Amino acid sequence: MTPSVDARAASPDPGEPALRLLMREGCELCEQMREQLAELAGRCPLPPVVLSDVDDDPSWQRRYGLKIPVLLWGDVAIAVTRLDPEEILRLFRFR
Repeated sequence: MTPSVDARAASPDPGEPALRLLMREGCELCEQMREQLAELAGRCPLPPVVLSDVDDDPSWQRRYGLKIPVLLWGDVAIAVTRLDPEEILRLFRFR
């Protein structure tokens, strides 16, 4: 069984922005990124991950369109279409 995306080794800082995974139903790449995030959350404390449909917000739809999945940290895109696990570990390992 794949751990949930919200599984973390430690509690996040309440003032820290969440990660937001912009997805679309039926998107295989989106599901792959979601699974990768769940695996990484077991290795490194990550902020909470919020799953959002890119089509729910017109600004997301204009900005990212078909370039999904997108992983946002606050308002910054830290992964677009593919997740670089080592980069995510680097970003969050020493928080």
